[in-house]
Amino acid sequence: MASKMLKEFREFAVKGNVVDMAVGIIIGAAFTSIVNSLVKDVFTPLIGLATGGMNFTNQFLVLRDGPGDEIYHTLEQAQAAGAVTLNYGLFLNALLSFVIVAFATFLLIRNINRLKNLAYRPEPAAAPTVKDCPYCLSKIPIPATRCPACTSQLPAPQPEAE
Repeated sequence: MASKMLKEFREFAVKGNVVDMAVGIIIGAAFTSIVNSLVKDVFTPLIGLATGGMNFTNQFLVLRDGPGDEIYHTLEQAQAAGAVTLNYGLFLNALLSFVIVAFATFLLIRNINRLKNLAYRPEPAAAPTVKDCPYCLSKIPIPATRCPACTSQLPAPQPEAE
């Protein structure tokens, strides 16, 4: 019983499904590190420059004060004091990160597809070598002047105008 199950598992594992899935996971992890680096090391500093280094993390609205008469300068202070806050800055950071990751992923996939299209260009179609006889519709060589099937005299080929 156990040997039969082990045999079935071995067949399943080497069929290709598991191997394909493993390769996909490995490439996905590598791709994730590329996208994260692109976001963290390229886009985020550019956005920081564009917004003057503004950090949305400490943007919040106090819905209910905590006990005491404290003024909250940071979100951490407000949460430590027990205040109920609406953390719109964290939401904006998450939204901005999503947009950056989505855009970076779009750029990478777009360039990968371009490379794939360059690598897999179809060969141009070969010039035709046969034509149809206008009388019997048999296939005959293009330079033929008489059809071998019906023996009809074929019209002279027209020179191509340039």
